[in-house]
Amino acid sequence: MRGEATIEVNGLRKRFGPTLALDGMSFTVRPGRVTGFVGPNGAGKSTTMRVVLGLDAADEGTALIGGRPYRSLREPLRHVGALLDAAALQPSRSARGHLLWLARSQGLGARRVDEVIGQVGLRSAARRKAGGFSLGMRQRLGIAAALLGDPPVLMLDEPVNGLDPEGIVWIRGFLRSLAAEGRAVLVSSHLMSELQGTADHLIVVGRGRVIADTGVAELIAAASRGRVTVRTPVPERAMRALTQAGAAVTVTERDSITVSGLPGERIVAVLTANSVPFSEVVTQRATLEEAYMELTRDAVEFQAVAGREAVR
Repeated sequence: MRGEATIEVNGLRKRFGPTLALDGMSFTVRPGRVTGFVGPNGAGKSTTMRVVLGLDAADEGTALIGGRPYRSLREPLRHVGALLDAAALQPSRSARGHLLWLARSQGLGARRVDEVIGQVGLRSAARRKAGGFSLGMRQRLGIAAALLGDPPVLMLDEPVNGLDPEGIVWIRGFLRSLAAEGRAVLVSSHLMSELQGTADHLIVVGRGRVIADTGVAELIAAASRGRVTVRTPVPERAMRALTQAGAAVTVTERDSITVSGLPGERIVAVLTANSVPFSEVVTQRATLEEAYMELTRDAVEFQAVAGREAVR
């Protein structure tokens, strides 16, 4: 399976009229891990996925699944499973009927349909009409459809949308288990919190291009930048001493300063040598959300004005 479990996107460009949706999008999704595909609304995530799946044609560049374009795949559900729109179903069909219709188009039998229904927790609702499903249940049905061909590659667009807390916990563990089997799992989202504890690797995009292609740990480390919080009753004295030692210092609260450019042990030594009292020296660690927000700050298409300025 591993040899087939890759998505390779190289130099994709795509215009819709005057709008440049993709501007040289390039990345590789590798097997054995969950890759988060994240960025603000309008960053190009859905367009990229549609190009990979042959639903839109790129103006330039290539998109390959296991080294081949989607349109060249015979029985494509055996190569890649995708969930782009949970509402894309015939509401008068039962969940099982919907999956049987898809399975027959790929030469798959009823046994496989029943297997995936069980995998996503829809066994008790299998014969209910899909039109009456909640959004969360439709998401589960869409994931079942993506799994029908037991594909080595999975592409899911906002799969957590509409799920209740129990469903969110379930899908996080489920996606990790699929990656552990050697599959390449690409999960798009505009909310980093949806991928917390799930993604191993992140492709961060904005304005149609890749901003970062990195591991989660590496992204957090880069965003943290060795910042240290110091609590002291005399922040002005602390600032003078640390600035003279070569640090960059900003006041964050009445009794707290943020220091960068010096490690924590050096900060303690400088304060002690200058008889500056302090109660706490803590190295900061950025959250995944903070790292994401910092990366995408300039890639957000619409930004609200904060605070009082918004109502003037």
